[in-house]
Amino acid sequence: MVGSSLNPVSTNPATVAIRSAVRECLSSCSAGDTVLVAVSGGADSLALAAALIPESKNLLVNLVGVTIDHQLQKSSDKQAEKVLAQLLKLGISQVEIVKVDVELLDGLEASARRARYAALDAVAEKHNAKLIFLGHTLNDQAESVLLGLARGSGARSLSGMARCTDKYCRPLLEISRSETLAACAENNLIPWIDPHNSDSQFARVRVRTDALPKLEESIGPGITEALARSADLLRDDADALDHWAKREETHLDLQDLDCAHLETLPRAIRTRILRAAIYAAGAPAGSVSAEHVSAVEALISAWSGQGALNLPGGVKVERISGRLSLSPHRP
Repeated sequence: MVGSSLNPVSTNPATVAIRSAVRECLSSCSAGDTVLVAVSGGADSLALAAALIPESKNLLVNLVGVTIDHQLQKSSDKQAEKVLAQLLKLGISQVEIVKVDVELLDGLEASARRARYAALDAVAEKHNAKLIFLGHTLNDQAESVLLGLARGSGARSLSGMARCTDKYCRPLLEISRSETLAACAENNLIPWIDPHNSDSQFARVRVRTDALPKLEESIGPGITEALARSADLLRDDADALDHWAKREETHLDLQDLDCAHLETLPRAIRTRILRAAIYAAGAPAGSVSAEHVSAVEALISAWSGQGALNLPGGVKVERISGRLSLSPHRP
């Protein structure tokens, strides 16, 4: 499935672009460090792995290849073995398959993602890896923004994926899917086509195969790039607002908030503080929606004697004598 070893000084344009992006992310590493690359066998992750091999060697960085078997498709174990064989033939000496059990809690995509990241975190800890490389591209970023718009999400969600988050690195966020396909062709790599990427039951697939092409056709070319660029701009705004809210929180008791003070703050800051307060009171991670926050915010900005609110995790919020009281669940 894989041709001869990669040319270390490739002049093919897609390969050069991807290697340049990878090189920038590796610049924080020192000789002897270990990094992981998550590879599904698709064009994006395969092109990423191919670029990481020569770049990590140049810096004397240890590269470990990991493929996650979600066990959601028939013969998924055989596909995982094919990916492992590809990585070995490419020249990654340390490779492994990690099988995960996907607990379906909030949709197949989200549940699989949660299981995948947990597995990658565990492998990174085992190898004491400094970075975990993921193959998300500019197209993935645009799809995330469009999905966020459809959900009516805020700036943080619309800012898409960050290039670097903790140990996770996504060097291909400015690289298009067509470029990763070209890089695979340039290096004689045959990518796997995941059947899930053609299954229209998934919203992301419908965005990829239907919504974005129609937008390109009706509005004009460049929509994908524009959405990804918007994500970058919104991330700067979201980061600034988060920083402001965090600075405010250091002076507040999140279980007993002065409504008069909160009312002096911009709504974008106030709602961030309220969300943090609800979670601090014991709401489960990811359980607080925009509707929950809006209802609590109305106790401040639209007070008319409303009663107490009961939120996820048994958190109770009520306004008492001009103060917002948040109490954790008590069995």
